[in-house]
Amino acid sequence: MTVDPEPAPTTGTGRLVTCLAWAVLLLGLWLWGRDVTGVPHGPDGPATGDVFALGRPADPALLPRPAHPLGAARPLRVDIPRLGVQAPVVTRGLDARGAVDPPPFDQPGVVGWYGSGTAPGAAGAALLVGHVDTETRPAVFYRLSTLRPGETVRVVRSDDTVAVFTIDDVRVLPRDDFDARLAYGPHERGRAELRLITCGGTFDRASRGYTANVVVSAYLTGTAR
Repeated sequence: MTVDPEPAPTTGTGRLVTCLAWAVLLLGLWLWGRDVTGVPHGPDGPATGDVFALGRPADPALLPRPAHPLGAARPLRVDIPRLGVQAPVVTRGLDARGAVDPPPFDQPGVVGWYGSGTAPGAAGAALLVGHVDTETRPAVFYRLSTLRPGETVRVVRSDDTVAVFTIDDVRVLPRDDFDARLAYGPHERGRAELRLITCGGTFDRASRGYTANVVVSAYLTGTAR
């Protein structure tokens, strides 16, 4: 599918590959480091970091209470009502380098789920990655940076439930001094959380990649059928 465009740098060959390859490689390194150091989860309290924030974390008093986590079930589709996005989800694993394979480059409307991690709706932080653009047009997560705390994301699951998430944080994490724990780790232990990740910042022609990643954080607040 094609989403309505927003102002952004002109697309170019190699961007889509470089940005997500960098992001998922960092995920692979973080997972490796977590296993080596024996740290099974993210920080106990809300994570902080020296980052650029598009939407500052909302006042918790103004957001819905977290819902009890669901059991594990494979995600089939992710819906972002405010953006008009309804995208199929495919399971992705690790490649030979230990990095997570991004969605197929010839399917810019598809979202990838790290299938060896948390399932959306289960306790922990589930990771969904999508491309921001191709060399010719916007991709599925092109307008991800316009989301704001309080808006919703819905994930249709293989057990016929729809996990409803409320966004509580939207950040751009710079490539330099990248905080992998903030991006990928749970913000609050025991919650069912979701991360939507794509390219952000500006396009650096020298490295042929974007300078940052947009990371939208959300948590489970309800279910539907």
